[in-house]
Amino acid sequence: MNTNSRIYLEFEKPLEKIEKKIEEMQAHAESENLDMSAEIASLKERATNLEKDLYENLTRWQKVQVARHPQRPYTMDYIDMMLTDFVELHGDRQYRDDPAIVGGMGRIDGRPIVLIGQQKGRNTKENLHRNFGMPYPEGYRKALRLMKMAEKFSRPVVCLVDTPGAFPGLGSEERNVSEAIGRNLFEMAKLAIPIIIVVIGEGASGGALGIGVGDRILMLENAWYSVINPDSCSLILWRNRDKKEEAADAMKIAAQDLTEYGIVDRVVPEPLGGAHKDPILTANNLKRAIVETLDELAAKPVETLSPDRIDKFCKMGVWDE
Repeated sequence: MNTNSRIYLEFEKPLEKIEKKIEEMQAHAESENLDMSAEIASLKERATNLEKDLYENLTRWQKVQVARHPQRPYTMDYIDMMLTDFVELHGDRQYRDDPAIVGGMGRIDGRPIVLIGQQKGRNTKENLHRNFGMPYPEGYRKALRLMKMAEKFSRPVVCLVDTPGAFPGLGSEERNVSEAIGRNLFEMAKLAIPIIIVVIGEGASGGALGIGVGDRILMLENAWYSVINPDSCSLILWRNRDKKEEAADAMKIAAQDLTEYGIVDRVVPEPLGGAHKDPILTANNLKRAIVETLDELAAKPVETLSPDRIDKFCKMGVWDE
């Protein structure tokens, strides 16, 4: 995870100008041996206030942009920052290993768990290897194999969701990706172990739901979760992608929206500027939330987990007129 050189999003351009000015003033003061501390401090305060104003008033589409930030922490980053004794496991025992989904056994705050998550790449080579975080059916079958193993050894499962969707290509359809996702929904509903779902970035369509059935759904503050991404929704409804902001607003895809609808159980705060601004703080916030949720679920009788989980998902989308 390279955070040495900050990448600015479109709506952050005013902030970029100020911070570039600060860098120029610092370099000039150092080269000319000048005292410009007062001017620099004033600009830094201005930058902080602007960033605070921007991130306290993000639109839903801007949250989508933050969730897609190329420097945002991915599943393997959180594994490195949150888990100890992690052992990655590979393969679905049917076809091959899918690098777009990673998983294995480890410990979080001393508690043994099985962690599964979707993984994107940082550059072209990694993205081709990880298929841009879009799993094939064998990825979902690998995830199910690990969940069954977790049930066998009475370990809770934590799933980190971050995908633009399951891969829709020919090979994926030939190997029946829809069946693989549907099978996971069915089996995850029945597992007699605690399951925690965390949307850490993009949560799009069945690709997200394929590892998204759990007792509790957590969501990072600037993540998004929906049946379709705003770009594709705009393309379907308006025949172009220009209405993606309107689509994002209409679909209510933000964490606060989904909490209001009873879909998300807890929103995990991100540092000012997004998770990529301070990955360690984000990981600590997420780790705390996961551990507290694990303790909460550990107090529930095992036989009540599956019925309560099914009831939770059956209530989604139900309303009175």
